[in-house]
Amino acid sequence: MARGLLGVNVVGADLVEVSPPFDASGGTAWLGVSLMFEMLCIMAQCVAARG
Repeated sequence: MARGLLGVNVVGADLVEVSPPFDASGGTAWLGVSLMFEMLCIMAQCVAARG
């Protein structure tokens, strides 16, 4: 889903909540980290394309 934003001028991203006490297996935390990594990559590509 996040990679579908490639080419869109993304200027920010926000991860609302990951609560470790309610995520004993770490699945939600892993998903949150992965999503934010993808968003940072997309934003970096947008900056590189401008420059």
